[in-house]
Amino acid sequence: MDLEGKTALITGGATGIGRAVALKFAQSGANIVINYSKSQAEAEDTLHEVEKKGVKGILCRADVARDDEVRRMVDEALGAFGHIDVLVNNAGHTAFVPLVDLEGMTEEIWDRILAVNVKGVFFTSRACSKELIRNRGSIVNITSIAGFTGTGSCLAYAASKAAAINITRSFARVLAPHVRVNNVAPGVAVTRWVEGQEAHVTNFAKGTLLCRAATAEDVADAVWALVSADSFITGQTLVVDGGFSINFMS
Repeated sequence: MDLEGKTALITGGATGIGRAVALKFAQSGANIVINYSKSQAEAEDTLHEVEKKGVKGILCRADVARDDEVRRMVDEALGAFGHIDVLVNNAGHTAFVPLVDLEGMTEEIWDRILAVNVKGVFFTSRACSKELIRNRGSIVNITSIAGFTGTGSCLAYAASKAAAINITRSFARVLAPHVRVNNVAPGVAVTRWVEGQEAHVTNFAKGTLLCRAATAEDVADAVWALVSADSFITGQTLVVDGGFSINFMS
């Protein structure tokens, strides 16, 4: 897909992986819709960097776990650009609760993680679906290898990413043949999510074949590869973990 003049909506686009994806797509000529829920200052900074690349961008504040806010966001995007060609479901939520701490996984933590990471993917994909069909667009969901391994920051996070991986497959069926739907599953990526969790990052890096954790740009490159190629790939998972899962599964 040639992204010149296209519109990409990126949830959780203010920081980390979302920011890296926004800048990558802007570099290729796409107009950018940056969704955020709390990080307004960071969103404004990302918008500034996007516009420096010679494209247009807008900010849309919305909680992706709320269907009404998602639909308003999509309306704002269409009002600004007239079309949506790419959706990157990157917004996510987690909490660092050891897997063995079953009582520490409170209902409140569980519900919020599942709401953002599962309902958010569904609500946003549904709200964009007619527009993406019309434009023969593409969806990429940012999931995680936790959806395969059952490990990660907490039990609810792993469960939510397993669900998101399967939502990807379902939407690939529902929106075929007009829209390709795939997901990128990183291992640990060095973003503000893991600030204060240095031991977690170090342990992960030791388990990879490439001896490091991912950067946000590593993940953005994978998203770009899935979107930019007019490929025969849909319903699939591209793992970006430096070979960690090979070691984990062996």
